[in-house]
Amino acid sequence: MKMEKDYFLSGKINEECGCFGVFNVQDAASLAYFGLHALQHRGQEACGIAVSDNHEIVCVKNRGLITEVFNNQIINSLRGVHALGHVRYTTAGTNTIENVQPIVVRAHTGHFCVVHNGQIVNAKEIREKLEKGGSIFQGNSDSEIIVHLIQKESGSMIEKIKKAVNRLEGAFAFIIMTKDHMYAIRDKNGLRPLAIAKIDNGYCISSETCAFEIVNGKFMRDIEPGEIVKISHDGMESMMYTENTQRKMCAMEYIYFARPDSVIDGISVHAARKRSGQMLAKKDTVEADIVIGVPDSSLSAAVGYAEESGLPYEIGLIKNRYVGRTFIQPTQQLRERGVRMKLSAVSSIVKGKRVIMVDDSIVRGTTSKRIVQLLRDAGATEVHVRIASAPFLSPCFYGVDTSTYEELISARMSNDELTKFIGADSLLYLDCEEMKEANGTENLCLSCFTGQYPTALYSLEKVIQNKK
Repeated sequence: MKMEKDYFLSGKINEECGCFGVFNVQDAASLAYFGLHALQHRGQEACGIAVSDNHEIVCVKNRGLITEVFNNQIINSLRGVHALGHVRYTTAGTNTIENVQPIVVRAHTGHFCVVHNGQIVNAKEIREKLEKGGSIFQGNSDSEIIVHLIQKESGSMIEKIKKAVNRLEGAFAFIIMTKDHMYAIRDKNGLRPLAIAKIDNGYCISSETCAFEIVNGKFMRDIEPGEIVKISHDGMESMMYTENTQRKMCAMEYIYFARPDSVIDGISVHAARKRSGQMLAKKDTVEADIVIGVPDSSLSAAVGYAEESGLPYEIGLIKNRYVGRTFIQPTQQLRERGVRMKLSAVSSIVKGKRVIMVDDSIVRGTTSKRIVQLLRDAGATEVHVRIASAPFLSPCFYGVDTSTYEELISARMSNDELTKFIGADSLLYLDCEEMKEANGTENLCLSCFTGQYPTALYSLEKVIQNKK
């Protein structure tokens, strides 16, 4: 695939993915399959599983859902006690097989494979330097940069990883598997989640704790920002690759991306969303009859709103479970088609009612507009939209699919204009301070709401400069 000159500025490499690793457990591929199934919400376009029997690494990957790519025959053929899996979301034009993970390296110094969640903001600069030094890339994702950097360094594997990650800037949580070791690494700002659990005589590593439940893993702890955890048959070792760390977990993990039954950096996603709904109700003055949530990520906030307001919580929208998430569909046309397919309004619930519709966010506005119309068509007399986050005002360069100002409707419209655009009777948001209070922490990355970024942006800074 030809890479355009402005590839790293076009928003085409943005992704929100899921990583899952299993070390020293029988039938590791099966556990990886179940773990990835629990993380399917993080990426629905491609997936892969690599296994090791302590001697050789074998990998199967392809485009599609985990249930489409793998069956019993394939899983049974992946024999090994270590496994590394990935579910991937990409944007338009990059879902080629070369970019599907795990990325496997077969070299004279040893074989290894990598899975990655996040976005490296200095990817363009590093890639150009690597190519000038003779590196040949198979795909065009920023994840492949990691394996080239590691391979070019000297020393033990953990020394090579340490040197490589100190050259990376941005958001990344990744897992590396060699034939008999596993390494978990998290960026120094803690922008992306990664946790570790004990399972039988081994370990598992996951982007979200919800995946531990399905494999009967016992949560141990989160990987710390700036930390490398090495897992071997001798146990678990930890080292910091930098002391220049901070905790800036992406607020969108709590708002939208993570499953409600996950705990990220010690914060329950469900509890945080529920408090967000409660805070919305506290600041609201509108009169209404019922509260409904937009499935699935807004249901916790809707419950919180209903409890605080005293209004009845109802199921006014039904989700088709066989349609993917619209916010992370790769094109606007597919997002709009997905909205039409994924939700139905329950007319017996909303007809003749003044409805409080709680949603997690408004990004492009398309989904909100369609849902409001669905409720009106079903007979709702009023639709008051309540958003359990602040308005999106700035692009994200850390792995969320919002990389330009043009696609952020709140950056182009006032609250009144947006209310009219989506067809609502009123529109109310939380502000950033209320979001921090709902999550119970100041340690959040709110750059997509404030335009204040926790890292340098390198060539991506052009997006900000063009806006100015």
